[in-house]
Amino acid sequence: MTKFMVALVKAPDEIETARLILRRPAMGDAAAIFAAYAGDPEVTRFLGWPRHRSVHDTREFLRFSAREWERWPAGPYLILMRHDRSLVGSTGLGFQSRDAAVTGYVLARPAWGHGYATEALQAMVDLARSIGVARLFALCHPDHRPSQRVLEKCGFIVDPAAARVVEFPNLAAAGQQPALCYVLALDAGGTARAGR
Repeated sequence: MTKFMVALVKAPDEIETARLILRRPAMGDAAAIFAAYAGDPEVTRFLGWPRHRSVHDTREFLRFSAREWERWPAGPYLILMRHDRSLVGSTGLGFQSRDAAVTGYVLARPAWGHGYATEALQAMVDLARSIGVARLFALCHPDHRPSQRVLEKCGFIVDPAAARVVEFPNLAAAGQQPALCYVLALDAGGTARAGR
């Protein structure tokens, strides 16, 4: 193997945290995803992907998810409660390159305010570190304070130089809008550092 051929470390299909199970999605999850969060206008309000109008849209997401898992070390994960395996949301890693990935999270309304987003995001930080991601980032609408607090709790900081203009298709004023870019750098020693 040459120095340019680096073996990809694949992420596990399932990760357990104190209260959650994060697992790779399957096609059979479409109806549950649509019902739990993907079709809810309030849940999807600040997201960068359009609210699902039907289970067909959710199946398209699941096909996308399968392609991401084939191409990269990881992809989307569903968030389930450990005690009853009920579906409450999703998270994951979206790779920009082998060592840079974007993350995020979405939770069904009954799961809001219980710290599950922070727990899921910390699991993604730990996963990113374990599979060699050097730079992890997340985009957040400037008005979405709860999401900003979750990112800050996990050590992410706003990088003004990395600010982006993105589409938030579920807002009344849909179209290109500024987004905050939160960044967490993971050094070679496996520790997280804020910023670049």
